[in-house]
Amino acid sequence: MIVNCRFVVIGLSDTSNPYFPPDVIHIIREGRVFSGGKRHHEIMRPYLPAEHTWIDITVPLSEVFEQYNSQSSILNPQPSIIVFASGDPLFFGFANTLRREMPESEIKVFPNFNSLQMLAHRLLLPYHDMRIVSLTGRPWQEFDRALIERTPKIGVLTDTKEHTPQRIAQRMLQYGYNSYTVFVGEHLGSDSQERVSKLTLSEVAQRTFDAPNCLILHSEALEQRVPDLQCRFGIPDEDFNILEGRPRMITKAPIRLLSLHALELQCKHTFWDVGFCTGSVSIEARLHFPHLQIISFEVRPEGEALMRKNAEKFGAPGITALIGDFLTQDLSALPRPDAVFIGGHGGHLYEMLKRLKDVLLPGGCIVFNSVSAESQQAFKESAVQLGFTLESSMHIALNDYNPIEIMKICL
Repeated sequence: MIVNCRFVVIGLSDTSNPYFPPDVIHIIREGRVFSGGKRHHEIMRPYLPAEHTWIDITVPLSEVFEQYNSQSSILNPQPSIIVFASGDPLFFGFANTLRREMPESEIKVFPNFNSLQMLAHRLLLPYHDMRIVSLTGRPWQEFDRALIERTPKIGVLTDTKEHTPQRIAQRMLQYGYNSYTVFVGEHLGSDSQERVSKLTLSEVAQRTFDAPNCLILHSEALEQRVPDLQCRFGIPDEDFNILEGRPRMITKAPIRLLSLHALELQCKHTFWDVGFCTGSVSIEARLHFPHLQIISFEVRPEGEALMRKNAEKFGAPGITALIGDFLTQDLSALPRPDAVFIGGHGGHLYEMLKRLKDVLLPGGCIVFNSVSAESQQAFKESAVQLGFTLESSMHIALNDYNPIEIMKICL
C-alpha cells in the first residue's frame, strides 16, 4: 500500500563543507530518516543526528519507495523524510521522480546550483539562452535534435557509460558537427577535485574524464548565423552515395519533398521508412523534422553502409536502420509509427499494408509513390480491402522519368 509521505529534498554540491541556511539546519537537526546516494551520505554524515536512519537511493527504485512507505508509517505524523540530491532536485533530479512515483506526497525543495549553472559561472558565460539536454541514462534523440537544429549553446548532462564526454565528441565529429568549443566541468563544487577545461572536439574525443562531469558546447559561428550549406531545403540527388550501377534508385528530390509534405511529419512522432535504399527519404525527414523518431527498413544488405555514409555526410544522426525482409522482421519491440513511407515493396504490397495496419497508430498515414498503373491499382485495391481511407493522390511528371502518383491512405 502506498502511504502519502512527506519529503524535504535538499540540493547538495560536491563540497565536503556544505553551507545551509538556518531553516535547513533546523530541519536536518530535527530529522530522523534521511536518504540519498552513497556520495551524499559521505558528505552529510558529520551533520546528521547520532540516532538516524539512512535509506540509500539505488536501483531498483521500487525497493527505495517501499522503504519510504514503511518509514512514513512509523514517522506519521512525525517529521518528513529528508532526501539529499545533487544540485537542483527539480533539474532532471530526484524530486521529479518523487512527484511522478508518489504524486500524493507532500514535497518541499531547497535547491542548490545545478552542475551546468556552476560550469557557466566558472566560465562567466551567460546561460539564459543555453539549451539543456540530459544524456544521463537517456537516448541520443534530444541531443541529436539540438545538433541538427544548429543550436549555438548546448548544456549536456553526461553519464559514465554510453554518453561520456569522449563518446559525445566522437559522435559530433562523426556527423560533421565540428564548429563547437567544448567546456568540461569535473567534480564541480568539490574542494580539491574540481577541474574546468576548454578543449576542441578532437581533444575531447581522445580523452577520458572523471565523473561526475558535464559539458557546455558553444559555437560562436552558429551564434553569428554563418550560412550552412547543410540547411538546404532538399538535398540534390547527385550528392547522395547510391547503389553501385543503379543511379535511378533514389527518390528524386522534388518527389521526396512532396512525399514528406503528404506525410505531415510536423505533427507526427514516429516515422517508418520501408525500403530506404540510399536513405534519402529518412535523411531528409531527419534534417527537417528532428523531433521525429525514425526507423528505416531495407532488404538489401548494402543498404546499411549506404545509410551510414549518407547520414554521416549530411549530419543526420539518430536514424535506426534495420536490414532484412520487412515481412519477417520482429516489430514487437519497435515504437509504433504514426507515419510510414513505402519506398519498395518487392511485389508484396498487400502483405506489407496488412502488416503495417497492425502497427500503425490510430490516425496514422501511409504514403506510397506508384510508378506504374499496376502498382497504383494494387495499392488502391489493397487499401480498400484492409479498411484504409484513400485520400486524393498527386500526379507528378519529372523530366524524362516515368510519371509518379503520390498516394496516401489513413487509418
